[in-house]
Amino acid sequence: MTKKQNKNTPMLFLFRVVQGAFIGLGAVLPGISGGVLSVIFGIYKPIMELLSNPFKNFKTHVPPLIPVFIGGAVGFLGIANLLAFFLNKYPDPSVCLFIGLISGMLPSLFREAREEGVAKGSYVSLVVCMIVIFALLGGLNMASVEIEANFISYLFCGFCLALSVIAPGMSFSTLLMPLGLYTPFVDGIGHLDFQVLIPGGIGALVTVICLAKAVNALFDHFYSLAFHGIIGIVIAATVMIIPFSSFTASVTGCIVNIICLVVGVIAALLLDKFNSRVEVK
Repeated sequence: MTKKQNKNTPMLFLFRVVQGAFIGLGAVLPGISGGVLSVIFGIYKPIMELLSNPFKNFKTHVPPLIPVFIGGAVGFLGIANLLAFFLNKYPDPSVCLFIGLISGMLPSLFREAREEGVAKGSYVSLVVCMIVIFALLGGLNMASVEIEANFISYLFCGFCLALSVIAPGMSFSTLLMPLGLYTPFVDGIGHLDFQVLIPGGIGALVTVICLAKAVNALFDHFYSLAFHGIIGIVIAATVMIIPFSSFTASVTGCIVNIICLVVGVIAALLLDKFNSRVEVK
């Protein structure tokens, strides 16, 4: 570790806590994906490596990820309630802020996707994944089926929660809201209801055990194809949450949304610049 990195270690710890808080927020807030934000912040791959081989990678991966886990817990259980208020009170500007954040990080995603070169078919992977997510999320938005909240349905909720981390763009809120499971699941987590936490935890654990190794192996052998596919997922998931109607509803609302978009993009570029200066490779 360089002298500059030593000087920045406390700042890096705080920065990772903030990143974790955003990931926790993205996991619980409607339309946002914690997996997308973990990709954007450049910590998706180490998280997947830890989940796929927890015993082997514990000593090397857990210490630098501790602040991310701390921030994630704070964001998921604490700050989410505050930002949920803003999403309920000012839904469109809040979502536009997140859209700006994600959009501003796309250049860094493409940089990371090209780290090991651009394999043949990478952009085909990007387009195919984008189309699949458009079709999946579009179908869920049009569905009107509701499922009774019980042990089995909370197992499914845990599956969706883990999937939103393993598969960036798969916001568990987007998957659960059309089924009427989002509110009872989040309320149960917020109130530490073990009738929700136990089946949800089991579903999430089984999903991680079954899918994490496969996803990590995909990155090891097809890095460019996999990462470009994720970028396609990120783009499609972001487009799906754009509040198009609010831009034409009123001039004031349009201006506010544009300001929030610009602020999000600028914040993302600043975060990327800061991250490139203090990140420990």
